[in-house]
Amino acid sequence: MTQYSSLSTVKPLSINDLAAMKRRGEKISCLTAYDASFSMLIDSIGIDVMLVGDSLGMVIQGYNTTLPVTMDDMVYHTRCVSHVRRRAFVIADLPFMSYATPLMAAENAARLMQAGGAQMVKLEGARIDCVSFLFDQGIPVCGHLGLLPQSINQLGDYKVQGKERLEAEKIIADAHQLEQAGAGLLVLECVPAELARKVSTQLTIPVIGIGAGVDCDGQVLVLYDMLNIGVSKRPRFSKNFMQDAADIGQAIAAYHSAVKQSQFPASEHSF
Repeated sequence: MTQYSSLSTVKPLSINDLAAMKRRGEKISCLTAYDASFSMLIDSIGIDVMLVGDSLGMVIQGYNTTLPVTMDDMVYHTRCVSHVRRRAFVIADLPFMSYATPLMAAENAARLMQAGGAQMVKLEGARIDCVSFLFDQGIPVCGHLGLLPQSINQLGDYKVQGKERLEAEKIIADAHQLEQAGAGLLVLECVPAELARKVSTQLTIPVIGIGAGVDCDGQVLVLYDMLNIGVSKRPRFSKNFMQDAADIGQAIAAYHSAVKQSQFPASEHSF
């Protein structure tokens, strides 16, 4: 367990630090965070990245999808998280329809960074035009491929993506295009482990998996899922880290250690 007794002396991580972790083969640990109390706890344990996800629509607000989440919601929760964190790198989601055009993406990304304190914004899909425009404005971008929760009405269900050859080839091609457009990080959600391994190996930027096997450069889980609390069923790719923990801090530390040692996800959490 890596714990920081004096976070005031700890330098915040940057995208360069995460890239260096990939180069030296150190796994990147990431959890979602939505408020100051959990942010401080997660940060003190040594988690590398905190993602203020639009998943808050489901685990905080109680909706069935992430679609109702607004920019105001995202700015508010990002500010709560970033205000108290000292080390962890902070990424914030651009919510549904907040990046319909490159200019809209830039304006909303600016809000997340200026008012929210985010160091990077994340958007879903192969939005090469938006990523390229944001990169040109000096805005760090995290891509997101595989299962795209904001496209749930188009997908019809939350299911594994990239199982068919053509789908897998498109995900690989999209990943390369996102990197070339300037994305500094990529999240792969609910894809076969072998596909995720190929993407992680081929890209120079870090690839963070969620339901994407152990060979990604890092892992992310929704905080409430790994604590086994929430209003909906815990996904198969998640794990209840509270089961063998005395308290929440111990559960988060166990997750951090399992990611760093490539012990999570195991085969039962992968596709």
